[in-house]
Formats: sequence, structure tokens, C-alpha cells
Amino acid sequence: MQDKNAAMLVDRFSSLKSLRSNWESHWQEIGDYMLPRKADIVQQRTRGDKRNEVIFDGTAIHALELLSSSLHGMLTNAASPWFTLAYRDPMLQEDDEAQEWLEGVTEDMYTAFNRSNFQQEIQELYQDLISFGTSAMFVSADDKNMVRFNTRHIKEIFIQENEKGIVDTVFREFQISVRAAINLFGEEAMGANIAAKLKNDPYGDVRLLHVVMPRTNYDSSKQDAQNMPFKSCYINPEDVQMISEGGFREFPYVVPRYLKASFETYGRSPAMNALPDVKMLNKMSEVAIKAAQKQIDPPLMVPDDGFMLPVRTVPGGMNFYRSGSRDRIEPLNIGANNPITLNMIQDRQLAIQKTFYVDQLLTAQGGNMTATEVLQRNEEKMRLLGPVLGRLQSELLQPLIERVFKILERQNIFKPAPEILAQQSVEIEYVSPLAKAQKTGDLNSVMRGVEIFGAMSQFSPVLDYLDSDGLAKYVQKVLGLPAKIMKSDAEVQQVRNERQQQQQAQAEQEQLMQEAQAAGAAAPMVKAVQ
Repeated sequence: MQDKNAAMLVDRFSSLKSLRSNWESHWQEIGDYMLPRKADIVQQRTRGDKRNEVIFDGTAIHALELLSSSLHGMLTNAASPWFTLAYRDPMLQEDDEAQEWLEGVTEDMYTAFNRSNFQQEIQELYQDLISFGTSAMFVSADDKNMVRFNTRHIKEIFIQENEKGIVDTVFREFQISVRAAINLFGEEAMGANIAAKLKNDPYGDVRLLHVVMPRTNYDSSKQDAQNMPFKSCYINPEDVQMISEGGFREFPYVVPRYLKASFETYGRSPAMNALPDVKMLNKMSEVAIKAAQKQIDPPLMVPDDGFMLPVRTVPGGMNFYRSGSRDRIEPLNIGANNPITLNMIQDRQLAIQKTFYVDQLLTAQGGNMTATEVLQRNEEKMRLLGPVLGRLQSELLQPLIERVFKILERQNIFKPAPEILAQQSVEIEYVSPLAKAQKTGDLNSVMRGVEIFGAMSQFSPVLDYLDSDGLAKYVQKVLGLPAKIMKSDAEVQQVRNERQQQQQAQAEQEQLMQEAQAAGAAAPMVKAVQ
């Protein structure tokens, strides 16, 4: 018997599937030429089957891997901090206890990221993003590693935006073995058809539907799964039956888009821009290989009169013809011009590399650069990837970090917060190499101004305009220096008071010494007068 709620969701899924159909052929071509291991969007291949039949040049594959790895290194590098937490209340930034607790929370979050499978899954996400323009990662709690991440294949994901252009609905169509489905949900919940498959083919696959969407009506005072802001439903679409219904306190999916048109839901990618050049390059490379093969092993011209034996083209092969005849077995001149072909191929390769920013990325990774040159290269990358960075911060990094923060908070991983932090809001600050490059430009301007003020101070008291304490805190914030290596305001004031007391005591001692010396010099004169 069909479930009414399940039937409504299945109908909605059918509509989303129809709206996505125009993208699928595009994704299939991109997968065929640039990401063959995921090239099963429309064409379903057998597991373990070859997937590189149409590829004759690997330029696009290498360029895609370079850009995705560069984004990984610039945004979420495991070897360096890429985010930190801060209070929205600026007064709390001056509180040492509050800063110490926040740094502890940040360290706990990094521990959770490093213990989990985040690094390999985020790399998959970047590759999907560069290839298909849209990627999706499911973030969930884990009993063993605190947090677990799963990047879903683009063919499984169907999305919908809210009125603000934010993805808040995900339909995932996936396959799972009958045995695994029964173990997860129970035989009674699966429906008659799947229960029957358990006896006949328990290791065969069954198609399920997972729906995550906002709840319209729920009681926020209750904490059960049925009253959470986001509804989670597993459906058996074959029997149109609801398998299970739960919920999430936060949207569990992270769905970034590389670039997006305002009237489209799915994103656009560099691979889409490069696809015409990639297809042309592969065709040209295929033709060039055939032309080179013909030149190395050319077709032969064999006279049709008096030559009856098969032509032996192997090394040392002997072919007989009539003595005294001018007819010979000769190679056919095909008139191939390899230099022109190679120049055309190189032009396409350069065009593809520019689309994936290969020239800028490789130059930025060059060795033997000064610190100034490194800063300049980072600023160049910021100009190139600035628009992409803004979207990735809002659609990838922010929801990802917020989701992990809430999961760890519910697991009581963090130390108890001080009373001063009750009901205080925390915001995310990005300190990745790419984000630092953006802030470094501002810091360079400030330091240049300080240098100019220092030169002007030789003839004018312009340094009175500078707040040295404010400058020190600004440098700390921009460079992301941890609070534990910086002295607190109270400690700084204590050091300054001690220094002032020492200077005062030294001045008093010097004055006493001067008075003693003056008295010693005046003593003979007084004695002479007496």
C-alpha cells in the first residue's frame, strides 16, 4: 500500500529529476574527457571497466587535478590553519579567559577534522566542483572519529534552492545491497518487494531515496527527531513506501557551486568552459597519431601486374617481382605535415591550461622566490580566484565549520565555557593561505604607512598619530598569531609599570650620585675657606 507522504515526495523527486536532465549529458561529456573514473552519469558502465577510450591527450586531466589540488592547499590545507573562531562582541576579544577558551575550541575542531576522513573527501569535493560545477558533501556525527564526511557522486544528487538562493533541499537517489538495507532499516520497514529480494538475491542492489528538506511545522521546544528544523526521510520508491523519518538540527549537506547564473540552480565549472577545446584537442591528437603511424609505417603501392604474393612488411621480409620490370613496391606519400599539426595541438593545450589557471599556479609554486615575490604571487592568485573564493566561503567553508561545531558541541567535546560567554555568538574567520593573501595586502599598506611616518618623524612629530598598541593587535589579527604567545593587556601594563619604576629608581640613583659627586668636589673649597 502506497504511503501518501512518500508518494508526494516521489512526485517532487520526479520533477527535480526532469529539471536536471539537461545537465546530465553535459556532465557525462566532462566525465568522459576529464574525470573518467566518475564518468557514469548517463552511461552506466560495469564496475572495473575501462573508461579512457576517448582520451588521446591528458592535458585537461592534469590541469583539473592541479587546480583542485591548489584549491585544497589554499583553502583547507591540513599542514596549516585555515580557519579560526572569533566573538561578534568586540569587547570579548580583549578578554583573556574568553580568548583562551575559544582557542581551545578551535584546537578541538582541528583534531576532529584531522582524525576523520575529511582530507580525502574534501579532495573529491574539489574535483567534482572543478569538473561539474556542483558538488555535495554529507556531514554527520561519528561515534569513533567524532565527525564523518561523505562526498556524494553528482549523479545521485538533486537539489533545490530557497528564496535566498541557498540550497536547503537535497534528494539523493542511491543504490545499496538488499542485505545492507535490511540491516539498516529492518525487514518490516522495507516493503514487500525488497523483502522478497532478500530471499532470492540478498547481495543484489536496491534503489532508495533519501530526502533532506526544511520542516514547515514543528515544535522547537521538543528535541526529538520529529521536531527538528530539517526533515530526513528514507523512501522505497519502488513500493512508494516511507522507510524511516527523522531529522537534523542543521542542514547536513554542504553544496557549493563554483560559479552560478542567477536563473540556474546547478553551478558552472572551468571544465565546462574548456570542454570544446578538450574535445578538439583529443580529435587532433588522434589524427596526429594516425598521421605519424602512416609516416612510420606507410601504406604501400603494389603493382597489380605480375605480383601475386602477399606483401611482407616485417623487418627482413622478402618480396619477389619480375626481373627487369620497373614496377616496384613503394611507399605511398600521404603528404602529412607534422609541424603544423603539432603547433595546432600546442595552441589547444595552452588554451586548456589557461582555463584551469595552470600557468599562474605553476609560476606561483616556483622555487627560489623572495618573501616579496611570494606575497605578490599570492595577491595574483587572489585576483584570479577572488570571485570563486567568496562563493566557496559562503557555500562550503562556513556551513561546513558551523555543522562540525554544532556536532562537537552536542558531543560535549569542548571544555565548559566561562560564564562571561553565556549566549555569546561566535563567528568564523578564514586564515587559509588564500585568505591570508587578501589580508596581507592590507597589512602591506599599513606597514608602508608606518615606514613613511617613521621617515617624517625626523622633522615632524607625526608618530603621535599612531596607536602603537592598536597597531600591534592589528598585526596579530591579520597574521593569525595565537593569543597564547601574546601577553595580555594586564601583563603588558604590569611590565610597563615595572619598567617605569626601574627607570624612576635609576634616575633617583643617578641624581644621588651626582649630588654626592658635587658634595665631594665642594668639600676642599669649604675647608679652605675655614
